[in-house]
Amino acid sequence: MASSERPTVICHMTSSVDGRIKVRRWKTLDADSHFERVHGELKGDAWMCGRVTMQGYADSADPLPAPPEDDGPVSRDDHVARRDAPGYAVALDARGRLDWGARNEIEGDHVVVVLTESVPDGHLRALRAGGQSYLFAGERTVNFALAVTKLKALFGIERLLVEGGGHINGSMLKAGIIDELSLLLAPAVDGLSGTPAVFDFTGTEEESMGGRRKLDLTACERLSGGVVWLRYRITPVDPLDRP
Repeated sequence: MASSERPTVICHMTSSVDGRIKVRRWKTLDADSHFERVHGELKGDAWMCGRVTMQGYADSADPLPAPPEDDGPVSRDDHVARRDAPGYAVALDARGRLDWGARNEIEGDHVVVVLTESVPDGHLRALRAGGQSYLFAGERTVNFALAVTKLKALFGIERLLVEGGGHINGSMLKAGIIDELSLLLAPAVDGLSGTPAVFDFTGTEEESMGGRRKLDLTACERLSGGVVWLRYRITPVDPLDRP
């Protein structure tokens, strides 16, 4: 159950039947054919992706008309450039590697960058000059629970779609802040060892989420092309119920 202090968080992904998410190399089907339509049906008021996914959007940005002026140290305070956007595109960029230039929206969704306090001052000046919002969640690694709490507090986000890589999804699942899973199961087998999965994180066998998170199937819909849309509600398992 989502806390009143944070948004409802829905992980929305496409995977092969063996749980892999390298969609682009599946040549036997259009694995993305349903993704955007279902994304819209989930009615999120924000969506979140990691640095690798967001790189393509940042690469297409127009450069800033002039470099931002160096006016001294920049405080590590959250910066809200816009609160009234119709939607928000949340980019996880712990080290400040993405250059957004003058691009502050993606298809109408205002860009919000989640950073850590380790980013250089110059990057913060560039974000301010480019009209992007940013918030801090951790010193060197992202504190996901803090990040989603700030997204609600600063921008009023009530429903967040997480469409990240396996490590982002896994970290958020482990932190207990994913409430639902929307999974488009594609009729493809990837099979390559080491390929990213829907949920990945580093840990011991005892830390597996298999005995810590319960998935209750709430909907199952057969789509065209052999794709199946599965929806699960995710809840923590009571420690007393673990084997």
